[in-house]
Amino acid sequence: MPQIFPAGAINTTALIVPDLYVQIVPPAVSQLNGVPSNVLGVVGTATWGPVNAPTVVGNMAQYAALFGAIQPRKYDMGTAIAAAVLQGAQNFRCVRATDGTDTAATIVAQSTCITFTSIYTGTLGNSQTVQVAAGSAAGTSKVIVGMPGQASEVFDNIPGVGNALWVNMAAAINNGNTALRGPSKLIVATAGAGVTAPALATYTLAGGADGATTITGSVLVGVDTGTRKGMYSLRGTGAAVAMLADCDDSTTWATQVSYGLSEGTYMIATGPAGDNIANAATTKSTAGIDTYAMKLLFGDWVYFLDTVNGLTRLISPQGFIAGLLSNLAPQNSTLNKPLYGVVGTQRSYQNLPYSSAELQLLGAAGIDVIANPSPGGSYFGARFGHNSSSSSVANGDNYTRMTNYLAATFGAGMGKFVGKLQGSSPTDPTRRQVAGTVGSFLQGMVDQAQIDSFTVQCDLNNNSLARIATGYLQADVSVKYLAVVEKFLLNLQGGQSVTVNKVSSTGVA
Repeated sequence: MPQIFPAGAINTTALIVPDLYVQIVPPAVSQLNGVPSNVLGVVGTATWGPVNAPTVVGNMAQYAALFGAIQPRKYDMGTAIAAAVLQGAQNFRCVRATDGTDTAATIVAQSTCITFTSIYTGTLGNSQTVQVAAGSAAGTSKVIVGMPGQASEVFDNIPGVGNALWVNMAAAINNGNTALRGPSKLIVATAGAGVTAPALATYTLAGGADGATTITGSVLVGVDTGTRKGMYSLRGTGAAVAMLADCDDSTTWATQVSYGLSEGTYMIATGPAGDNIANAATTKSTAGIDTYAMKLLFGDWVYFLDTVNGLTRLISPQGFIAGLLSNLAPQNSTLNKPLYGVVGTQRSYQNLPYSSAELQLLGAAGIDVIANPSPGGSYFGARFGHNSSSSSVANGDNYTRMTNYLAATFGAGMGKFVGKLQGSSPTDPTRRQVAGTVGSFLQGMVDQAQIDSFTVQCDLNNNSLARIATGYLQADVSVKYLAVVEKFLLNLQGGQSVTVNKVSSTGVA
């Protein structure tokens, strides 16, 4: 009977038994799949939800269910996400930060019988209710847990009398009591020592606090040791773009840059509301952030129509730009792309459009700004499409996004070659597979008009026999990016004396 093995699983020079041996040989060229480039990480405050735990959110309805409604206050995570959603963003990693004073809403029912506590801290827990009622079966009790915007949770037919009932009730809420009714996602329950029979009543939880009264830049940055907090909670989430909501503290910029470089994340920062250009340029110059890893936005904050709270309010420009970036393919720039949901900016409300001299100062300082008009017309858009680097060949959004995208893709897909065998033959299959895998992926990007051209070298010319013998394998990859049109020069010659030579479709004048 034939025996089937993956290639390399049997020693083909030591076979004894006559038989058919089938080896499954993998394709000579492996395929790379690009990593997602649309993941946007946001750190900020909320009225409910897990703290310092990156949570996947795809739209505002999911955000409200997980973290509560957006709040008209600084550092609100939901506000930043709402601005990003207007730009088409739909793949978020949300990290709720608190100042440590957050508390969970709670209520003690019937003295010492049972305590109901919101599963998360925050003021949204103050709207939770727990109804104790008669169960469907005789001699049992029922608990109904409610919260605005959430489906009610029903724990029915809870048996017991005296203290045993309260113990069973807590167990039902915490562990579930049927195959279809699992543990509560809204509250936890703690049974006390009480033995009183349950009163049929509805209890409203109280005392929940958001922990959002003393938020600072350092709180949003968090810590990278032990249990990660704040920005560092985003490690390993694959966030291609990230922002600390409304964080206008320049002392955090260098730390954000360090994180962005280590994770391959494009950090979106902002200056304080109402800043002036001279101060912004000086602050940026002394902050030590001449790097492609951060995009710094001028402190001309944006007026945003908050339909949830029924008012137009001033918010950071970060959410608009970060949302646009996450919705663009990595080869693109934010330059001259319309931004949606911008009612106005601090400057536009004063009817003070930016002069050429002012824009020149901002551009020279490596600071981008949302302005109207844009080169393409009377709409709000990023005026430069630049990061904070002073290098003219590395200061485009497209440089940061594409460089991080390629590095992350190769990092995610090329590790499979570690542990493979490499020989000294010019036709060594491992080196050929490396070159073929990278080349196939990059050629696909050329075909999709995402890059201009590329070269891949992985042969004996860059892998000497001595290095091969010590376990090294080197591939040299050069990728030419597509250039972004920033300065469009159109030469116009007009006048009565101008000679115009017309050429027919056949090329004959």
